[in-house]
Formats: sequence, structure tokens, C-alpha cells
Amino acid sequence: MVMYLSEAGSPLLIYLGVTLFFGGVILYRAKQKRAEKEISFYCGLVLLFLLEIVCFATLQSYLGLLIFSLACLLCCFYLPAPAMLPVDRKAVLITGSDSGIGHKLAKFLDQLGFVVFAGVLNKRGPGAEELRKTCSERLSVLQLDVTSSQQIQEAFLEVKKKLGNEGLWGVINNAGILGFPADAELLPMSNYKQCMEVNFFGPVEVSKTFMPLIRKAKGRIINISSMAGGIPMLRFAAYGASKAALSMFTGVIRQELSKWGVKVAAVHPSGFRTSIQGTPEQWNKLEQNLLEKLTPEVKEDYGEEYLLALKNMLSRLPNLSKPDLSPVLSDVLHALLAKSPHGLYTPGKNAYKYLFIFHFFPLWFYDRCMSNIGRVQVTPKALRATETKEKKS
Repeated sequence: MVMYLSEAGSPLLIYLGVTLFFGGVILYRAKQKRAEKEISFYCGLVLLFLLEIVCFATLQSYLGLLIFSLACLLCCFYLPAPAMLPVDRKAVLITGSDSGIGHKLAKFLDQLGFVVFAGVLNKRGPGAEELRKTCSERLSVLQLDVTSSQQIQEAFLEVKKKLGNEGLWGVINNAGILGFPADAELLPMSNYKQCMEVNFFGPVEVSKTFMPLIRKAKGRIINISSMAGGIPMLRFAAYGASKAALSMFTGVIRQELSKWGVKVAAVHPSGFRTSIQGTPEQWNKLEQNLLEKLTPEVKEDYGEEYLLALKNMLSRLPNLSKPDLSPVLSDVLHALLAKSPHGLYTPGKNAYKYLFIFHFFPLWFYDRCMSNIGRVQVTPKALRATETKEKKS
């Protein structure tokens, strides 16, 4: 080992390797602990880097590495904890509270002492009734279809009336639809338009309408996007495009509203089991709508066997998703109450990993990874015929 360190250039390479290793560990630990990445955090990283230079320049290789490694370990285990604001009956509006993430969030925040305005698509539905029965008197159920300008305006007036002179601390744009996951060529235009209407235009109008109340409180806007809103994913052209638009909108208003003291964050969850995935009855309707809109040529090229495989893939989605929504709830709470919230949260397994691969690895490598995830076992009919001809020739 000593002989290896004495070779030309070896100590420098070892220092660089140790730096990359501990740098990755520190950033990972910071993400896990949601450490506040303020000036003090980055100053600490700079001091570690300066310590490394001093150790390399003045001490023997093994001794310098030992001191530097110990300093990095201390940094890993004693990262600053996030500074959180008190709940103090802060008022929050949540869209899409009938079920799924929105429903769980409404209950979770109500239990913590927030004044919750739970926007639902059906005020008389089972989700709304359950919220009334299980939550405190602080929670109000609002009829709020995010595609209806009239309902958005009525919800705004009701919230404003109940708050009086107080501002609204948070708007959580959660309402969304998935649609039928299929190749972009197969999706009818109605699917694209509906996804944009619910997943993008709805949150934009809700945000714009409630912004005066948010600015008054110097509060928070949190948009629940998706992993598909940050990276391209097979068979999510309509859904992913609408969520990508929402993520971009979030980034823009985060910059614009900072001068008002308003914090804005996007949440990109990975696969969680929610009602957005639909039911078998809804899948049948979506499939029928898709088949009706296909031209005979496209239907012939893809073949019924391929279309059936897409439907089977959709039916497997709930089994591939995680039922525990606590990572999402925890990240939303941090975005609501942290003094320095992050601009982007990636709760769930693989959400950050694939985002990292997409941004920092060659596209061919990313495409290979995603093809393994979204693979359909059946090849389109026209491609099978071409492959058969090539083999015979």
C-alpha cells in the first residue's frame, strides 16, 4: 500500500476517488435527511475541500487521507436538521381530495392542525363523505372541478370568506388523470387534450386564482407532478407531456414569486398506488375509445394482440406500485413548513435515480434502461411480418 502511494500521481488519484465517494455520500445523506442546503451547508463543503488540499499538501498520504475521511464522516452524521415552521393553524387548499394522494394529504394535514380546504370532484361522493366523518371541524369540503372556471372562482370566494383578513398559506395542486398508457401514435387527440386540461391548465388556473391570497400570507404553492414529468417514459406521451408542462410552469413561478416571499415546489413521485390508475371498467372505456379513433391502417400495423398487451400492462400497474404514500406526505409537509424548502422533491424508489441518469448519462444508456422498464412482450404485427421476411431471406 505504501509503495503504491509513493508512485507518481497515485496519491492525487486516491484523494480524488475519496472525494467523489464521500461527496456522493454527503449529498445522498442530505437528501435523505432533507438537510437545509443553505449557505452554511455549502460553506461546510467548501471547508472540507480546503481541508483536503491542506492534507494533501502538508501531510503524508495515509495520514492526510485518514484525517480527511474522518472529517467527511462527521459531516455525514451531523448534517444540519431542517428548520421547520410551526403549523399554527395554517390554511391549505388541496385539489383532488376525493381519493389517492389528495385524500391522504387532507387527513394527514388535518391531524397536524392545519385548516384544510379539501377540493373534490364530487362533493357528495364517498371520498368527500369520509373526510367529513373522520376529520376535524377545521376541514372544509369544497366542490372543485379544476377544469371548471366557475367552480374555481366559487371555491376562491368561499375560501376568502372563511379566512377573512388572513392569507392562504398553501395551495397543493394534486388533481390529475393518467389516461390509457399507449404508444403516442395510438392515443387519440382527446386523450392529449384531457390530460392537458386536468393536469396542466387546471393547476395553472387554480394557482393564478389563489395567488393573491398566497402572496398575502407569503405562503407556498406545491404542484404534484410526476416522475414522467421530468423524464420521458414509454407510453406516457399525453400524461408525461402535461406533467412536464406543469413542472416547467412550477419552475417559472418559483422564480417570479420569490420577490413576494412565496415558495414554490414541484413534487415528482415515482410509482405509488392511487386511484389515478383507474379501474377495470374505466380501462375498458378508455380502450374502446382508443380503438374507435384508430385508422384501419394503424390498427392493422399494430394488431389486436399488441393492443391487448397494452391493456394487460395497465392492469399490472397497481401491483408494481407502492401502497405506502408516507414518502409523498412527508415531502409535501417539508415543502409546506421548511424555512428553506427544496424546489424539487422526488419521493419514492427510483424517482431520483432515473432523473439523474437522464441528465448525466448518454441518451442511449437512458433509453436502454427505460426500454427494460416499459417493455411490452408483444411486437406490433407489421414489425413481426418484417422480421419474418428478413429471416427467410
